[in-house]
Amino acid sequence: MAEHRSGAASATRERSAFRQAVEVTVEIKARPETLWDRLTDAAGFPSWNSTVQSIDGPIAPGRRLAIRVPAAPGRTFRPTVVAFDPPSRMTWREGSLPMFRGIRTFTVERIDGGDSRFTMREELSGVMLPLIGRSLPDFVPVFNRYVDDLRAACEG
Repeated sequence: MAEHRSGAASATRERSAFRQAVEVTVEIKARPETLWDRLTDAAGFPSWNSTVQSIDGPIAPGRRLAIRVPAAPGRTFRPTVVAFDPPSRMTWREGSLPMFRGIRTFTVERIDGGDSRFTMREELSGVMLPLIGRSLPDFVPVFNRYVDDLRAACEG
């Protein structure tokens, strides 16, 4: 799916009639705990991540968030944190099948020298996807920007 690159991030996309996924992986010169601290600080998110306007609610197991993003003006996403394994994995889910469901998974791996490999994957699926798919933003540039912002925040 996504390339593991230490340079610029390069998100990839998969599509079918009732499913689409976007994934990006990047190496970051920071410890996994540093990435995890950024990824779970809801109040601080907009200070380092240009793809997020705000996150309301604690990023914690079982909690529902309210997320606003520039790519979807006027819309609030309300995922629930369904998996939380510090500092290596977290999953947010919104909606339910068969209609429409979005699942975003964040993975942080320790690599050589204590640095990190970060992967973010979003899977959208359901019978409503063909109807709303054209109204969705292009997630590839958003994901690339997200990881570029995360790298800058963690390495800076």
